[in-house]
Amino acid sequence: MADLDLLKGVAAKTVDTLRLRTHVLTGGAEGGAPILFVHGNASSSRFFEETLAALPGDGSYWGLAPDLRGYGDSETKPLDATRGVADFSDDLHALADALGLGARKRHLVGWSVGGAVALRYTQDHPHEVASITLINPLSPYGFGGTKDAAGTPCWPDYAGSGGGLTTPDFVQRLREGDRGDKDLISPRNVMNAIYYKPPFRSTPAREEVLLTALLSTKLTEGNYPGDATPSENWPHVAPGVKGINNALSPKYCNLKAFAAIDPKPPVLWIRGADDAFVSDTSLRDFGYLGQLGVVPNWPGKDIYPPQPMVSQMRAVLEAYVKNGGNYREEVIEDCGHTPQVEKPDAFRQALFGFIEEYS
Repeated sequence: MADLDLLKGVAAKTVDTLRLRTHVLTGGAEGGAPILFVHGNASSSRFFEETLAALPGDGSYWGLAPDLRGYGDSETKPLDATRGVADFSDDLHALADALGLGARKRHLVGWSVGGAVALRYTQDHPHEVASITLINPLSPYGFGGTKDAAGTPCWPDYAGSGGGLTTPDFVQRLREGDRGDKDLISPRNVMNAIYYKPPFRSTPAREEVLLTALLSTKLTEGNYPGDATPSENWPHVAPGVKGINNALSPKYCNLKAFAAIDPKPPVLWIRGADDAFVSDTSLRDFGYLGQLGVVPNWPGKDIYPPQPMVSQMRAVLEAYVKNGGNYREEVIEDCGHTPQVEKPDAFRQALFGFIEEYS
């Protein structure tokens, strides 16, 4: 991905850390309070580029948006799915060390899977974090295969989650670098229909940039989508041990311990009201797809209901409050999974106001 077309006020560099070479977009001023922006799955730091460009010009903040391993222009290394999102969290911490952040408190802003990374980072390094902003975050119990607010698995082997549930045709389109729009499974149409709430579209130029970011996903067994295990339980696929989509399985991703960390930085939870991806009725969750009749032989809501993703996040954050923390929730109306792109003014007002409050 070329950096020559970056927005005004945004720069790029590659940082050698103890774990991997990390490509980073920056905005604001290096002497300002650090803000680490963490992107989601099948994307890159470019999804935060407009936010970086809009950082206040008074030198108060230093925005840093890395490409996670296996995305964008960062080095690709295998992801140990059995650690959940801990590899990403450790990579982020190694980047902070390489940048010389030292004892400087940092604000974390995590979108989708990046929200889970921000929670894990804060579990591991709570004294380093000034605040956390979660943007349509992954459930603290990962994606797929759980049935209640407490994250109880539908099956003992966590069938219905992991790398085997990714549509093979979509993976092939990524491999081909498909930039077309002829059918629903094309990366362009997936972005416009699932990442965003239709009929939203970016400007033509930005759409090409963000499609390139989506297509930057590295297709290796150790990254995307990951391996799989056959299962006797519906939908007959259980998690493997490699790659991002297995790392997001509740078999390995369980962040409920976040509620007990000490100290407890303040949390802002921003979500699009009409998110089709991270939702209690997610169009990518097999429980909901089974209920809709899209996936046959659904065993029913008593055995395999739609995953209550929003309810699960709220339960963990309410436990955080009971343990002495605080959070607030901002719902952006008429917005899907990507508020920073779809509703930038409302998103920035919420984010910048919150960070200023705790800087």
